[in-house]
Amino acid sequence: MENNEVILTAKFNPVIKTYILLYVGFFLLISIVGIPLLIIWLLGVGQWYCRHYFEKLECELSRESLRLRRGILFTFEKTIPLENIQDLTFIEGPLLHHFNLCILKIETAGQGDINGNKMSLIGIEDARTFRQRVLEQRQIKMQDLRSSSPADSQLLADIKNTLERIEVLLQKPKS
Repeated sequence: MENNEVILTAKFNPVIKTYILLYVGFFLLISIVGIPLLIIWLLGVGQWYCRHYFEKLECELSRESLRLRRGILFTFEKTIPLENIQDLTFIEGPLLHHFNLCILKIETAGQGDINGNKMSLIGIEDARTFRQRVLEQRQIKMQDLRSSSPADSQLLADIKNTLERIEVLLQKPKS
Protein backbone atom coordinates (compact mmCIF):
# COMPACT_ATOMS: atom_id res chain seq x y z
CA MET A 1 0.00 0.00 0.00
CA GLU A 2 1.31 3.41 -0.91
CA ASN A 3 1.67 5.89 1.92
CA ASN A 4 0.90 9.36 0.55
CA GLU A 5 0.82 11.16 3.88
CA VAL A 6 2.05 14.70 3.26
CA ILE A 7 5.20 15.40 5.27
CA LEU A 8 5.88 18.94 4.10
CA THR A 9 4.08 21.52 1.98
CA ALA A 10 6.25 24.15 0.34
CA LYS A 11 5.35 27.79 0.83
CA PHE A 12 6.03 30.22 -1.98
CA ASN A 13 7.37 33.76 -1.62
CA PRO A 14 4.75 36.32 -2.76
CA VAL A 15 7.55 38.34 -4.38
CA ILE A 16 7.38 35.80 -7.20
CA LYS A 17 4.40 37.75 -8.58
CA THR A 18 6.53 40.87 -9.09
CA TYR A 19 9.40 38.81 -10.50
CA ILE A 20 7.19 37.13 -13.11
CA LEU A 21 5.55 40.45 -14.02
CA LEU A 22 8.95 42.08 -14.66
CA TYR A 23 10.49 38.99 -16.29
CA VAL A 24 7.75 38.71 -18.90
CA GLY A 25 7.68 42.49 -19.28
CA PHE A 26 11.40 42.52 -20.06
CA PHE A 27 11.00 40.00 -22.88
CA LEU A 28 8.03 41.89 -24.28
CA LEU A 29 10.10 45.08 -24.21
CA ILE A 30 13.05 43.63 -26.14
CA SER A 31 10.83 42.25 -28.88
CA ILE A 32 9.42 44.73 -31.37
CA VAL A 33 6.08 42.93 -31.58
CA GLY A 34 5.82 42.74 -27.79
CA ILE A 35 5.97 46.49 -27.09
CA PRO A 36 2.22 47.08 -27.62
CA LEU A 37 1.55 43.93 -25.56
CA LEU A 38 3.79 45.28 -22.81
CA ILE A 39 1.32 48.07 -22.06
CA ILE A 40 -1.54 45.57 -21.80
CA TRP A 41 0.66 43.27 -19.68
CA LEU A 42 1.64 45.99 -17.21
CA LEU A 43 -1.82 47.58 -16.95
CA GLY A 44 -3.69 44.53 -15.81
CA VAL A 45 -3.30 41.25 -17.61
CA GLY A 46 0.12 40.62 -16.11
CA GLN A 47 -1.00 41.45 -12.60
CA TRP A 48 -4.02 39.16 -12.95
CA TYR A 49 -1.88 36.36 -14.39
CA CYS A 50 0.84 36.63 -11.72
CA ARG A 51 -1.67 36.68 -8.86
CA HIS A 52 -3.54 33.60 -10.11
CA TYR A 53 -0.31 31.78 -11.00
CA PHE A 54 0.93 32.32 -7.44
CA GLU A 55 -2.35 31.10 -5.94
CA LYS A 56 -2.20 27.86 -7.98
CA LEU A 57 1.40 26.95 -7.09
CA GLU A 58 1.62 23.78 -4.99
CA CYS A 59 4.42 21.48 -3.96
CA GLU A 60 4.00 18.67 -1.44
CA LEU A 61 6.48 16.13 -0.14
CA SER A 62 5.02 12.80 0.95
CA ARG A 63 6.70 9.61 2.14
CA GLU A 64 6.65 8.22 -1.40
CA SER A 65 6.76 11.17 -3.80
CA LEU A 66 7.05 14.85 -4.56
CA ARG A 67 3.90 16.38 -6.10
CA LEU A 68 4.17 19.60 -8.08
CA ARG A 69 1.28 21.62 -9.49
CA ARG A 70 1.14 24.93 -11.34
CA GLY A 71 -0.70 26.70 -14.11
CA ILE A 72 -3.78 28.78 -14.77
CA LEU A 73 -5.38 27.95 -18.09
CA PHE A 74 -3.46 24.72 -18.46
CA THR A 75 -2.73 23.01 -15.17
CA PHE A 76 0.54 21.11 -15.01
CA GLU A 77 0.69 18.47 -12.28
CA LYS A 78 3.56 16.07 -11.87
CA THR A 79 4.16 13.43 -9.23
CA ILE A 80 7.75 12.30 -8.96
CA PRO A 81 8.53 9.13 -7.00
CA LEU A 82 11.35 9.91 -4.57
CA GLU A 83 13.48 7.01 -5.81
CA ASN A 84 13.54 8.63 -9.28
CA ILE A 85 14.97 11.94 -8.09
CA GLN A 86 18.59 12.20 -9.21
CA ASP A 87 19.47 15.78 -8.35
CA LEU A 88 18.08 18.94 -6.77
CA THR A 89 19.88 22.05 -8.00
CA PHE A 90 19.66 25.72 -7.02
CA ILE A 91 19.78 28.40 -9.68
CA GLU A 92 20.26 32.02 -8.65
CA GLY A 93 20.83 34.83 -11.11
CA PRO A 94 21.23 38.56 -10.50
CA LEU A 95 17.51 39.29 -10.88
CA LEU A 96 16.54 36.32 -8.72
CA HIS A 97 19.07 37.36 -6.10
CA HIS A 98 17.66 40.91 -6.10
CA PHE A 99 14.21 39.52 -5.28
CA ASN A 100 15.67 37.02 -2.77
CA LEU A 101 14.38 34.11 -4.88
CA CYS A 102 15.92 30.97 -6.31
CA ILE A 103 14.90 28.25 -8.71
CA LEU A 104 14.92 24.67 -7.44
CA LYS A 105 15.51 22.36 -10.41
CA ILE A 106 14.53 18.72 -9.92
CA GLU A 107 16.11 16.16 -12.24
CA THR A 108 14.76 12.65 -12.40
CA ALA A 109 15.81 9.31 -13.77
CA GLY A 110 14.04 7.86 -16.75
CA GLN A 111 13.40 8.72 -20.32
CA GLY A 112 11.01 11.19 -21.76
CA ASP A 113 11.00 14.16 -24.05
CA ILE A 114 13.71 16.80 -23.73
CA ASN A 115 12.24 18.25 -20.52
CA GLY A 116 10.36 15.13 -19.44
CA ASN A 117 12.83 14.37 -16.68
CA LYS A 118 13.24 17.91 -15.32
CA MET A 119 11.03 20.19 -13.27
CA SER A 120 11.74 23.70 -12.01
CA LEU A 121 10.10 25.55 -9.14
CA ILE A 122 10.71 29.19 -8.47
CA GLY A 123 10.19 31.05 -5.22
CA ILE A 124 10.00 28.34 -2.56
CA GLU A 125 10.50 29.97 0.83
CA ASP A 126 13.45 28.47 2.69
CA ALA A 127 14.31 26.42 -0.40
CA ARG A 128 17.51 25.01 1.10
CA THR A 129 15.61 23.46 4.00
CA PHE A 130 12.96 22.11 1.62
CA ARG A 131 15.70 20.59 -0.56
CA GLN A 132 17.30 18.99 2.49
CA ARG A 133 13.98 17.47 3.62
CA VAL A 134 13.38 16.03 0.13
CA LEU A 135 16.86 14.50 0.10
CA GLU A 136 16.40 13.06 3.60
CA GLN A 137 13.05 11.50 2.68
CA ARG A 138 14.56 10.15 -0.54
CA GLN A 139 17.33 8.52 1.50
CA ILE A 140 14.75 6.90 3.81
CA LYS A 141 12.82 5.63 0.78
CA MET A 142 15.97 4.21 -0.83
CA GLN A 143 16.91 2.40 2.39
CA ASP A 144 13.41 0.89 2.53
CA LEU A 145 13.76 -0.32 -1.05
CA ARG A 146 17.19 -1.84 -0.40
CA SER A 147 15.98 -3.83 2.59
CA SER A 148 13.55 -6.00 0.67
CA SER A 149 11.30 -8.28 2.64
CA PRO A 150 11.87 -12.06 2.96
CA ALA A 151 8.73 -12.60 0.87
CA ASP A 152 10.41 -10.72 -2.00
CA SER A 153 13.53 -12.88 -1.64
CA GLN A 154 11.41 -16.04 -1.70
CA LEU A 155 9.57 -14.83 -4.80
CA LEU A 156 12.88 -14.20 -6.58
CA ALA A 157 14.12 -17.67 -5.60
CA ASP A 158 10.90 -19.22 -6.98
CA ILE A 159 11.32 -17.32 -10.25
CA LYS A 160 14.92 -18.48 -10.52
CA ASN A 161 13.91 -22.13 -9.96
CA THR A 162 11.19 -21.87 -12.58
CA LEU A 163 13.60 -20.38 -15.12
CA GLU A 164 16.11 -23.18 -14.44
CA ARG A 165 13.39 -25.81 -15.06
CA ILE A 166 12.41 -24.08 -18.30
CA GLU A 167 16.03 -24.00 -19.40
CA VAL A 168 16.39 -27.77 -18.75
CA LEU A 169 13.21 -28.45 -20.74
CA LEU A 170 14.45 -26.35 -23.65
CA GLN A 171 17.76 -28.24 -23.76
CA LYS A 172 16.10 -31.69 -24.02
CA PRO A 173 16.07 -33.08 -27.57
CA LYS A 174 12.67 -33.10 -29.26
CA SER A 175 11.16 -36.52 -29.89
